[in-house]
Amino acid sequence: MTQHPTQSPQFFLTAPSPCPYLDGQFERKVFTHLVGDKAAEMNDLLTQGGFRRSQNIAYRPACETCRACVSVRILAQEFVASRNMKRVLQHNSDLVGYMHNAEPSTEQYSLFRSYLDARHRRGGMSDMTVLDYAMMVEDTHVDTKVIEYRRRGPDTFITGKGQGELIAVALTDKMADGLSMVYSYFNPDFEERSLGTFMILDHIARARAMGLPHVYLGYWVNGSRKMNYKMRFMPQEHLGPKGWERYINEAVSR
Repeated sequence: MTQHPTQSPQFFLTAPSPCPYLDGQFERKVFTHLVGDKAAEMNDLLTQGGFRRSQNIAYRPACETCRACVSVRILAQEFVASRNMKRVLQHNSDLVGYMHNAEPSTEQYSLFRSYLDARHRRGGMSDMTVLDYAMMVEDTHVDTKVIEYRRRGPDTFITGKGQGELIAVALTDKMADGLSMVYSYFNPDFEERSLGTFMILDHIARARAMGLPHVYLGYWVNGSRKMNYKMRFMPQEHLGPKGWERYINEAVSR
């Protein structure tokens, strides 16, 4: 009897662990591996179904008593920047974003380390080595890009990779229907620039230029203050029991 290997992914469930966003809650995740020739196609389908990617793993919350995590995607073609967002863009008009293949560098890692030490000293990524960082960037079987944001001086014209002071970095998956922001970090000395907001705005502009409808932001956690920033990028859709639905911000609509 001849056996043919299956193309269907296998899914696994993690053990409960303390939730990093909501006190008193425990999280579980369902996950699968993204490998092989169909990895990019599978990543698109899973992301559209509420999964996120970390290296060659796609995962989604599967908590037993909580449904606070909600997948969020911006409707890039309809997005209109607020007055404050326009100020952020103006404040960062000296930055140039250079997109290239997912290749790590010691310069990136140095910035990454500064960001973690300033913003997430006690987080789960705080002890990542340069090799861990390289794996985070390189261990991908999908169309992953690194976008480096560099500052040009009055006499500096940035024409390619590695030119100008590195200020921020985004690790991003290019999908059939949008850009998925996997991870981003920035120089903590430039807090006043609102670089996190700037990078999201830049991704929206890139998605529009590419003719892609969505920018995936990962999970909004209802009740977590540090996730509230995602609600400022409207219009957007949330993934619920009936699929992706346009989100109505009651605080804005009243």
